[in-house]
Amino acid sequence: MRGIETQVRKIRRQIFAEVSRIGFESDDESLIHDIEAIPYKIVTEDGPQYRDSIYRARAIATERVRLAMGMCLRPTNKPVHLTDGIEASNISEKYYEPPLMQVVPSACASCEDNKYEVSDMCKGCLAHPCAEVCPKHAISMVNGHSYIDQEKCVHCGKCKSVCPYDAISKKERPCSRACGVKAIGSDEFGRAKIDNEKCVSCGMCMVSCPFGAISDKSQIYQLARSLKEGNEIIAEIAPAFVGQFGSMEPKDVHAALETLGFSEVYEVALGADIGAVSEAKHYAEKVATGELPFLLTSCCPSWSMLAKKYFPTMIDNISQELTPMVATARSIKQEHPDAKVVFIGPCAAKKLEASRRSVRSDVDFVITFEELVGMFDAKGIDMGEKENAHSMHDATAAGRGYAVAGGVAGAIEECLKAYYPDVTPKIIHAEGLAECKKTLALAKAGKINGCLIEGMGCPGGCIAGAGTNLPLNKAAAKVKWFKSVSSKQLPPKELAEIELK
Repeated sequence: MRGIETQVRKIRRQIFAEVSRIGFESDDESLIHDIEAIPYKIVTEDGPQYRDSIYRARAIATERVRLAMGMCLRPTNKPVHLTDGIEASNISEKYYEPPLMQVVPSACASCEDNKYEVSDMCKGCLAHPCAEVCPKHAISMVNGHSYIDQEKCVHCGKCKSVCPYDAISKKERPCSRACGVKAIGSDEFGRAKIDNEKCVSCGMCMVSCPFGAISDKSQIYQLARSLKEGNEIIAEIAPAFVGQFGSMEPKDVHAALETLGFSEVYEVALGADIGAVSEAKHYAEKVATGELPFLLTSCCPSWSMLAKKYFPTMIDNISQELTPMVATARSIKQEHPDAKVVFIGPCAAKKLEASRRSVRSDVDFVITFEELVGMFDAKGIDMGEKENAHSMHDATAAGRGYAVAGGVAGAIEECLKAYYPDVTPKIIHAEGLAECKKTLALAKAGKINGCLIEGMGCPGGCIAGAGTNLPLNKAAAKVKWFKSVSSKQLPPKELAEIELK
């Protein structure tokens, strides 16, 4: 549902706008009152009704407000006030705390999972192939139509595969189907439950739930508060940003961010340039020589977490080069040591990457493109307006291409061909966690030695991240255009020698 302006997205945008607004405008005396008023602004008595009652809708909005403030959901088994724990969030230094992805219990529809049912499209055909292939004899004819005995069914799906009328449907939770690591189960009430030991925070469950029952935490309040306090804050924006904000061109986005209060704006593609030449050097010196069997890229945090959680013996094969977010942030802080840095991107998992102790001093805030739109709304910035502003820093086409699946591997391959002509690169890329997991299994089994392996947790790459606003095909076209207008194709080899301490 990414890129579709559903009611879920509209509500999320309203929440982000209201939470940002209190960050920009509220003082400590009015803060509690202003937070408590948000659910009543979002869910009005004369407004559209999305739930079975206005009270349930407000209860769900209340939990969304807590998450947008960076707080955890309230427990369902004891009374906890809406603003309980606000003191810990009412600071600009608030970092994300896991779990990042959370299911709002009152919003979950308790969808049935992994169940086969016969629809009214069944013709009761004479061949009855569904019954013939069922290994447990769970299918019989009832009132002239096929009927599946759920007590006998083993969910093999053979009946569905042979039905000539496609009359057998598989009921599966959209969130569960979207999860490539099978981290979503059920609680005692049949509601979705995330296994945080398995979850890698890609956010695909969040964007796939049609009830908006899964959400992540945000730092928009803390960021707005810090901007209000007049702190020097520099924005670094991920390559996938182009096209994400209505008709805004890159220079218009730059202008809008300055209007919001940021002192400067950098492209994270600059850090991607550093990463491309550094990982090309790493591959040439370690993998091409046989010292390492293969090299895994490190820029996607969900991919890195997947490798570390599910294939711990392969940790040494993950590139040790700085991710583009961190490389850009360190470059910024070398030039502006007193500034704070906010990463603006498409990715939910970057929020946890920035919370690592080794990264905290580099990246102070992480927000998504979706959350930034809420901040624009809070400040009355029209995404349709055109501004005459100076352009973005001129990153290379290679760095800007990181936004699309295969772009990281492609940039590294081009650097290898240009700077290490004696090395013949072997490149593989995987997108979506299920495919990534299969690729890592092949690597562990020694089937793809000598390869540079790019992994992207989101199908399509960063442009398909949980925090994006644009449909995948349109986003890919925008990135292709942005690459084409870059004055440079490849980063210079000297970037590999830069030390960012």
